[in-house]
Amino acid sequence: MGDYIFKLPDIGEGVVEGEIVSWHVKVGDSVNEDDQIVDIMTDKATVTIPSPTDGIVTELSGEVGDMVAVGSTLVTFSTDGTENNVVEEKLEPEVIPEPVVEEKKVETAVIENKLPPQPKVKPKIKETKIVNTLKENIRILASPAVRRRAREADLDLSLVSGSGPAGRVRHADLDVYIAAGGTVTGAPPTSYSTKRTETNQIKIVGLRRKIAEQMVKSKFSIPHFSYFEEIDVTELEELRQMLNASRNEGQPKLTYLPFIMMALAKIMPSHQECNAHYDDENNIVTQHSAIHLGIATQTDRGLFVPVVKHVEAMDIWQSAAEMQRVSGAARNGTASLDDLSGSTFTITSLGRDGGLGATPIINHPEVSILGIHKAREMPVVKDGKIVVRRIMNVSSSFDHRIVDGANGAALVQALKKMLQHPALIFM
Repeated sequence: MGDYIFKLPDIGEGVVEGEIVSWHVKVGDSVNEDDQIVDIMTDKATVTIPSPTDGIVTELSGEVGDMVAVGSTLVTFSTDGTENNVVEEKLEPEVIPEPVVEEKKVETAVIENKLPPQPKVKPKIKETKIVNTLKENIRILASPAVRRRAREADLDLSLVSGSGPAGRVRHADLDVYIAAGGTVTGAPPTSYSTKRTETNQIKIVGLRRKIAEQMVKSKFSIPHFSYFEEIDVTELEELRQMLNASRNEGQPKLTYLPFIMMALAKIMPSHQECNAHYDDENNIVTQHSAIHLGIATQTDRGLFVPVVKHVEAMDIWQSAAEMQRVSGAARNGTASLDDLSGSTFTITSLGRDGGLGATPIINHPEVSILGIHKAREMPVVKDGKIVVRRIMNVSSSFDHRIVDGANGAALVQALKKMLQHPALIFM
């Protein structure tokens, strides 16, 4: 029967190579047909490749992070078990764990080079030395009455463990100290931590490498300018709560994002320069009439941008449902290539961790991006009076080669008008 050489198959339209993200097998493993053997990442998605046959793995062609061309050797299987023994012993690196052996040698050397016995030191002397060393840098917290009592009793307050806030010494602490015969009853107060020197090296592969490449391409090829604004969403919040309270079973719960999506779809025909792609190699700007909104989504595998397409043809419930579908698919790893491509404008939001402002990086080849921040109640001046209103900050970035400052600001101001008077979204 002999060896079975498995080559990387064509795993997507236009895909010519993929990156090895994770091996599910190692040399010497016995696999069955359709068992998962490797995760390969393309420009758009990660694909799990199954085994094409029953056999024993004799060779893996590549390590995590390596690029493999379509049609090149990926895995070699032995379909004859008698050929595997020699290969397994030759290729299995885990048999001799070198670092462990070196560590044991070091430990042995230390044990053999024993130091002569040291004279015993009384614990009280050691504790006093520690306290005296820290005494100059630590301010003892205590009331004047406690300090006066300590002076009258000839007690050193630095030796007394305080039980009050921030280690404050109280009369009860003096009582305990005196009852214990004047010994330290707890660890000396300290503001120091153990120094940490550990390092952790992580190879950048898979999605994290793709994110890094995309961010470098966007940041270094696009001259960004950013624009910030605050929006009064008090009326929008009232509308959101009312719609959520009256929604039908099966309708998704509304956050702010569907309203923002609907508002962008409403105003974008007047700001087509912001809903565009720029091909900087051929100097061509493509303005889109369709509103395909990328929703930046954080997952446990990194940042994805699933796309809600044709928002201009949706109502508020449809846009919310589709946003939940594509973002959920991105989080659980079931998003298709179509779900992750084709955006014309991107929205990014950190939700409750949104902070006050940011400088979002444009999703190349788009020319605009909008950042949404946490809405919060704040005192504002309205009609000459100080009132409490719900305020949301937004941050935006634009490609200054294509979008002038005035045009970017006009888009955000139009969005602000829609969100502050949400009835306009539906008119």
